[in-house]
Amino acid sequence: MSRILIIEDEASIRRVLTKILSEENETYQVDEAEDGSVGYEKISQNDYDLVLCDIKMPKMDGVELLQAVKKIKPEIPVVMISGHGDMETAIQTMRLGAFDYISKPPDLNRLLNTVRNALDKKQLVVENKILKKIVSKNYEIIGESEAISHIKLMIDKVAKTEARVLITGPNGTGKELVAHQLHEKSERANFPLIEVNCAAIPSELIESELFGHVKGAFTSAIKDRAGKFEAADKGTLFLDEIGDMSMSAQAKVLRALQENVVTRVGADKDIKVDVRVIAATNKDLKKEIEKGRFREDLYHRLAVILIKVPGLNERRDDIPLLIEHFTDKIAAEQGIAPKSFSDEAIKLLQEYDWTGNIRELRNIVERLIILSGNEISETDIHLFASK
Repeated sequence: MSRILIIEDEASIRRVLTKILSEENETYQVDEAEDGSVGYEKISQNDYDLVLCDIKMPKMDGVELLQAVKKIKPEIPVVMISGHGDMETAIQTMRLGAFDYISKPPDLNRLLNTVRNALDKKQLVVENKILKKIVSKNYEIIGESEAISHIKLMIDKVAKTEARVLITGPNGTGKELVAHQLHEKSERANFPLIEVNCAAIPSELIESELFGHVKGAFTSAIKDRAGKFEAADKGTLFLDEIGDMSMSAQAKVLRALQENVVTRVGADKDIKVDVRVIAATNKDLKKEIEKGRFREDLYHRLAVILIKVPGLNERRDDIPLLIEHFTDKIAAEQGIAPKSFSDEAIKLLQEYDWTGNIRELRNIVERLIILSGNEISETDIHLFASK
């Protein structure tokens, strides 16, 4: 069932629109409001899938209402109803975030098509939010230790800002989880998070990957291609293992951060980009600077906020929670009933030397779930997870 609100000060037009929509689809539940302030009150108190709103109204006009709605419920599509003299204002409302506008008297086909399209868009927005929640659960940071609580607090403080963040820590500690949380809790969450593993891309291709290239820039450049900076426009770019980036690529990244522009390989034209950069590394960048392998000016550009992710050996108190989390997750992935770990088994795992950190723990939990009985015991640990 779709809930639609019609805000129109002329009772005759309200009645016509209500009749058209109710007859078009029995599942449409149509409410009415005679002016902007009544309409705003109804929107505040109810969840509507679509609002049809007149532009010229007493108390609160359509433009004011649109701006107010976008602040409290930006996901609701608003279709403006304009008279003959309101066309300029109608076009202005599109810039302010209106889904579309229809003229008075409304053309039946255009009205119904616009309503259907707007309701489809609302449905997509809702589905997208649900998917984002599912995805963000995959990037949840598990743990209640002092170190993890401090990281969560820092994420909450920093995410809403535009500050660049450098995440440091050994391999397998979950640096990418921090990057995802920073993006999900930021104002850029509705735009893409683009990840680049700098260590996985050959040094001769990293510039093309980050900044794009034009046709003919090198032998295999058969067409123009946008880089990751352009793909992340208005969103976040996560540069993982930035300590492995070549010096020439570092110089170009520095320019992109300083001037907010990138130049595709083989091109002369600059392209403006609006990107928040988050970087991560398992290297000590200060030592890399001393050895001449990392630019100091780039380090200072990136390290506005420093977040250090501890190794698993530094947060052993979190191991029981992590085991529970991975047990439930692996059971769901494999379609089996979750297994339990005995207290002795958990205690033994807490005493291990976790050189591979969270990644190693997950692998061992999965191995134990596959090879052990319903309850994983101390004996199972010695048999299948001894180090």
